[in-house]
Amino acid sequence: MSDDFDLLETNSQEKQEKVDVNWGKAIDQMKSKLAQEDDPEMRQKILNATLDDVVHMAEKDRTTLLDAIKDLTDYQDEVGIIFEGFSALNAEEQKVIDDAIKRLERAKVELEDAESKPDTWWNNLWGRKSKIKNAQQELKDAQKNRASADNKAKAMFQQRIETADIQTLLNELSFKSQAAVKRLKDRELEIKEVEDRLQDAIVEASKNHTKALEKKAEVEDKLEAEYALLKQARQALEDVADKQSTEYSDALAKVTKLEQTVEELEGLKNAYTTLAASKDSFVHKHNLTIKVLTSLRSNLQTHRAKLKSDTDERLKYYDGYVVALKARTDQEFAAILEHLGVKTDEHIGETLAAMHTASAKARQEMMDNIPVHEKVMQGVYSTYAEALQEIRNKDVEIQKNFSERYGIDMKEIFEEYYKADGTAPSGDDGEPSGEGKPEDSGDDDLLG
Repeated sequence: MSDDFDLLETNSQEKQEKVDVNWGKAIDQMKSKLAQEDDPEMRQKILNATLDDVVHMAEKDRTTLLDAIKDLTDYQDEVGIIFEGFSALNAEEQKVIDDAIKRLERAKVELEDAESKPDTWWNNLWGRKSKIKNAQQELKDAQKNRASADNKAKAMFQQRIETADIQTLLNELSFKSQAAVKRLKDRELEIKEVEDRLQDAIVEASKNHTKALEKKAEVEDKLEAEYALLKQARQALEDVADKQSTEYSDALAKVTKLEQTVEELEGLKNAYTTLAASKDSFVHKHNLTIKVLTSLRSNLQTHRAKLKSDTDERLKYYDGYVVALKARTDQEFAAILEHLGVKTDEHIGETLAAMHTASAKARQEMMDNIPVHEKVMQGVYSTYAEALQEIRNKDVEIQKNFSERYGIDMKEIFEEYYKADGTAPSGDDGEPSGEGKPEDSGDDDLLG
């Protein structure tokens, strides 16, 4: 369990690639932008917040994240971080890079295969040289394509995050944090390797410093002896009376030789002194460098441990934030549905109420129209009775006329028509007489 939780563990047997970092203005730019996020009205916004306010706050979060990720992407270029290893590429963006890598590898293999064929007249006859030339051209094209693939994928990535939602941006930030954890660990390993080399250098420099001091002591002993001999030789030279004699020449040659030896030993003494001082200086320089590197490595460990731990926690924290945003959206959606439902209920209620009142009014109008209808019908019946009375009076005249002119008694015909008792119809009360209703059948018979 302890091994799993050892956030500061840095041992690794893998060979790490060194990346030349150009510490430019990128860090200051990012710090400046992050510093602009201080908002003194934050408390008031929280106190007075509504669901609509959350939309604007979330959009501001998205904009801030988008700007930060753009700055981080630019920063990657400035410090030489490989883009595809530090950004969460989707399948389409990753495919651009993967295809370029595969094409380059395939071009290398094809060129090796073409060049591996023996340079014989038979192989040349079958196009060996042209195949090599084509393979070389394909390799150049593949290398160019590989070089441009990163930029193409980066442009696609930038275009995608321009319209990305906040969850995608948070995922990108988490991915960059995880990539940074690995990068910090790699840097720690690199520093540790340099520290180990410097420790070896200190040991070696200390050994050389000791050797230089020992050699210096040896030279000083020889130099002391040579100085004594030189002093004796100079005294012997002075004691020679004849300056033109062979004895004087031999004594002078001896003095010259001793002076040359002394000069060489003085040179060696100075060389060993300088070397000892230089080695001693580098022992201190290396020691200082180790202290600085150890301090930097310790700080990197602290940052990496915190970043690794915080990133793990942030993944959960961000999940909560995203779910909260979705819940806010669902809540707004539910509120819209509730509002729509209430309005629909109101409209249906209004329609039903109108339907009921309209029905009641129709019933009232129907009841109100009954007397009017009766009055109209009374007029109809009165007119009908009046018209019928006129017809009957006319019939009496016709009967009389027929009887007088043709001697025909029309009484039976008209009695059958009216189905009367032989008395003339009377219209004194304006209504048909008691048994006048069946007249319709007589009318039908006459018309039929």
